[in-house]
Amino acid sequence: MAEVIAIVRRSLHDEVAGRLRSMLVEGRIAPGAKLNERELCELLQISRTPLREAIKCLAAEGLVDLLPNRGAVAVKLSETDVLHAFEILADLEGLSGELAAQRLTAADLTQVKALHYEMLAAFTRRDLPAYYRLNAQIHAAINEAARNPLLSKTYREINARVQSLRFRTNQNEAKWTLAVKEHEQMLSALEARDSAALRNILSQHLLHKRDTVLELMREGVTPAGH
Repeated sequence: MAEVIAIVRRSLHDEVAGRLRSMLVEGRIAPGAKLNERELCELLQISRTPLREAIKCLAAEGLVDLLPNRGAVAVKLSETDVLHAFEILADLEGLSGELAAQRLTAADLTQVKALHYEMLAAFTRRDLPAYYRLNAQIHAAINEAARNPLLSKTYREINARVQSLRFRTNQNEAKWTLAVKEHEQMLSALEARDSAALRNILSQHLLHKRDTVLELMREGVTPAGH
C-alpha cells in the first residue's frame, strides 16, 4: 500500500467508506484479507476513529465481515454462497425490470440513457473502474424505478456481497462485450416499456454473471472461500 490517497474532509466517515468500498470492489483489498487499520490509516491519511466507523458501515453493507479475534476482513464467498446470492439476485433484478418498465417516468428513462452512453464511452476507453461504477448505477436506477422500497433494500443488501465478483467478470474481453450487448437490450426493452422482455433480459444477465464468476473461481482467478 505505497500510494497515498489523501482525504480532504477527514471527519466524514462516509467518504472513507467510499474509498474503502472502491478498494474492496476493485480487488485492491483481496477477498479474505484483513483490513489492517495502521496501514489503511497511513494510506488514507486519517485517524482510526473515522476508519472504524467506515468499516462498521461496510460490514452493515455486507462487504466486510467482523470476525472474533480477527477484526475486519474483506468478504470471501464460497461457490455455494455465490450460487445462493445470484439465484436471488437474478429474480430480484428481473422483478425490478418488470416493475420499472411499468412505472418509470420520463426522467427515470433519461437518467438511465445518460448513464448507458457514459458507460459505453468507458467501455470504448476500456476503463473498467469507470465502466463498473456506471454499470452499477444503471442497475440501481432500474431498481429504484420499480418504486418498491422493500425490493430495493433487499437487492442492495444481497448485491453488496457480490460486488467485487461482478467487477471481475468484465476482465474477460468476450464476456465484457456480451455484457455491453445485454445492456443495449435492456435499454431497448425499457424504452419500449416491455416488462416481460426486461425481466427476462435482466434475469439472464445475472445468470451469465453467475456462470462467469463460478468459472473464474474454479480457475483460481477469483479467490473462493472454504
